[in-house]
Amino acid sequence: MKRSIPLSLAALLLIGTTVSSLAQANSPPTTKATSKASGHTKSTPAPLDPQIAIQMADDYFNSAQVMTADFVQIGVDGRRSEGKLYVAKPGRLRFEYALPATMEIIADGSTVAIRNRKLRTQQLYFISQTPLKFLLKRKIDLKRDLKVLNVTSDANTTTITVEDSTTFGGTSKIELVFDNKSFSLKQWDVTDPQGYQTLVMLHNIDLTTVPNPKLFHIPSDTFWP
Repeated sequence: MKRSIPLSLAALLLIGTTVSSLAQANSPPTTKATSKASGHTKSTPAPLDPQIAIQMADDYFNSAQVMTADFVQIGVDGRRSEGKLYVAKPGRLRFEYALPATMEIIADGSTVAIRNRKLRTQQLYFISQTPLKFLLKRKIDLKRDLKVLNVTSDANTTTITVEDSTTFGGTSKIELVFDNKSFSLKQWDVTDPQGYQTLVMLHNIDLTTVPNPKLFHIPSDTFWP
């Protein structure tokens, strides 16, 4: 039976701890920008105009209708899991978690299934209340479909913070982080209506290979491979 998505599912689907703390942990120590030899300060790129950044994000999401990527997820409890992400617009998605994780998330265009391979359980929910519009809609307009709260950029990344008031239980906040060189999506950080955060980081992104449609088939809850 389909149900509205509970608050705990919002935390499971869209993934975060703070982006800044994780970035600091993985980045090398900062060095002073002033060169003693030349006496000049290294110039930093000017930040992107917010409206241009939003349009570039829309163009990125709308230019590709498929995606395959490896992902790393940092859950609300700090645990790290990895796996493969498959997307085929509109509305089809699969998070395939690597062992020892036992979960998989499948969206077939109208329904989201949360499956636990170990417990052999499956729960079905309405896809319309997930905060994944930026991945699942055939054509996204961030300013129209969501509420843009802030746009910031530095030498390497641009972060667009949006708010989705249509998720179950209240409003979710999503930080979309783009690489400035290619303006491709690097990660997203979601805060659900209860304040729980989860983070997903992407790598090895492929925007051309069409995933096998069978990946988005939701099996019967009585069938377990």
